[in-house]
Amino acid sequence: MKKSIHSDSLKITQGIAKELAKTILTAPQKKGAFMLALKGELGAGKTSFVQGLAKGLGVKKNVLSPTFLIVKSYNLKKGKTFYHIDCYRLKNAKELLELEWKEIIGNSKNIVAIEWADHVKRIIPKDALWISFVQGNELTERKIVIG
Repeated sequence: MKKSIHSDSLKITQGIAKELAKTILTAPQKKGAFMLALKGELGAGKTSFVQGLAKGLGVKKNVLSPTFLIVKSYNLKKGKTFYHIDCYRLKNAKELLELEWKEIIGNSKNIVAIEWADHVKRIIPKDALWISFVQGNELTERKIVIG
């Protein structure tokens, strides 16, 4: 079931993500990583959303887009790890496979947020939670579609 949420500020976008983080942290353990697959145009709010998600998960560090690093990880409580992945610069899914992708998604203690997931759609797990971002007329206005 899809849920569409309107946001007209950075604070609201990050607040939505923080609430989602609480749900993720209390969700029953699954076989592999909990995957959030984000898609949307440049400037649509993906990184802002991930920053709120990271705060909600307990990340204390400043979270920036890993556009040039591709993968950035953050240690969480209870042995969990949060991975922030940015596929904007990747030419194909094979490049992500070379960055320990299978190990990352195979570990049930991992939470993964992947920006530009549509660039590597064929290797995204079928149970991933897709989140779409559509920028509105105003600079801070956006529609966030979860599911």
